[in-house]
Amino acid sequence: MYHTWMRYFTPGPVHHRLGLVCLGVGLQHGTLPTVGPRTLDHHVAVVVSAGGGWYRGADGRRTAVTAPALIWLTPGTPHHYGADPGTGWDEAFVDFSGPAAATYTELGYIEPDRPVVPLSDAAPVRAAITRIARAARPGNPLLEVETGAAVHELLVALRRARADTNADGDPVLTALARDAFQPLSVAEHAARHGMTPAELRTAVRRAAGCSPKDYLLTVRLGRAKELLAATELPVSAVARRVGYDDPAYFSRLFTRRVGTAPIRFREQQGRSVPGGWSNRVPDPEHPPTIPPRSV
Repeated sequence: MYHTWMRYFTPGPVHHRLGLVCLGVGLQHGTLPTVGPRTLDHHVAVVVSAGGGWYRGADGRRTAVTAPALIWLTPGTPHHYGADPGTGWDEAFVDFSGPAAATYTELGYIEPDRPVVPLSDAAPVRAAITRIARAARPGNPLLEVETGAAVHELLVALRRARADTNADGDPVLTALARDAFQPLSVAEHAARHGMTPAELRTAVRRAAGCSPKDYLLTVRLGRAKELLAATELPVSAVARRVGYDDPAYFSRLFTRRVGTAPIRFREQQGRSVPGGWSNRVPDPEHPPTIPPRSV
């Protein structure tokens, strides 16, 4: 026996311009019928939170699926899968589409070449899918936007839940961020980790979806923005603080990547705070208490 609940949606063209749209959501469990062979024109994330089964792709190779796991169904890829007929499985699925899917694929959040992905914990992912299911209530005027936004959240939750992801952050990225302001080449960064430049590029691409050079630049420019907004340091001093000895080069690079010159950014975003900004990330559920004004 099995139990199935599902809803399907038809977002309009304007909703597709949001980047991602949700086309359907479902929750199933038990000894479910096999799916396929078939080929789809959109993406589906199938999350197996209990039980096990199998998946067969275009190459005909059968891959075991053991919960918790994710099955990626991508457009144009033949697939065939099913739960173990003896034990069944608990499954949740989300169908989605949109131009942002290509970007998420480029960043490594969607993995067409790895259709079966082991997960460390399916609970946060199931929570994101539950939010989509709740948004599917009849008469919800925010349905398309709410479910589309939740698909973005789901992709982040799936990326974070991958079994090969460290909950404390990727150690390579942590070390690169720590050393980002030092005058080191990519080859020198790689040598610090006992890696070749190619190995470092692969590790950073898998963890952050970009090259080591782009990742280092992102860290440097983020820090430069903070210094421009929170201090009165000259632009030349900001440039040196983030690893650039040539202020003119830094200004050109900043302008090209940010879209505005450093001085203009300071004029727009400057926030002078006595004592400087806090480095502690605030807890939205327990904000600091603001003492009452004395009369």
